Amino acid sequence: MSGDGIGRREALAAMAGAAAAAAATPAAAAKAKSRPILLYCDLKVDPAREAEMLEHFHTRFKPAGAKFKGFIDLKMLKLRTLIQGDALPPGVNYRFQLTYESEELRQIWIKSDVHQAVWPGIENTLIDKNFHVSLFDVA
Repeated sequence: MSGDGIGRREALAAMAGAAAAAAATPAAAAKAKSRPILLYCDLKVDPAREAEMLEHFHTRFKPAGAKFKGFIDLKMLKLRTLIQGDALPPGVNYRFQLTYESEELRQIWIKSDVHQAVWPGIENTLIDKNFHVSLFDVA
C-alpha cells in the first residue's frame, strides 16, 4: 500500500504485538507459570473390602471431589505388577492419583466438610492407614 496507509502485513503484525503484550500482564504470566500438581497415595486396601472401596470411590468420593474448584482428575489404580525399580512396601495394591490445578486449591478440598465426610469410606478399607503420599509438580 502506498502513502500514509498501513499495509495488511503491518496491521497483522501490530495486532499480534498487542495480543502478546496483553498476554504478558502479571496475571497472565502467573497463570502461565502455574502448573498442576499430582498427589499419589500408595494404599494397602484390605482384599476382602476392595469392592466396597471401589464402589465408594466411584459413586461418592470422586463425584464429590469433582465439584471443587481446581479439580482436574482422580483415579484409583490397581497394581498389576512392578516392572522395574525398588519394591513397593509389602501389601500395596492400589495407587490413588489426584490431579489439581494447584496445591492451594487441593488444600481447600481436603479441609472441606465434604472431604471429611467421604474420605473415611476409603480410609476404613485400608489395612494400614500410615500410607506413602507423594506430591509432584507437573514440569
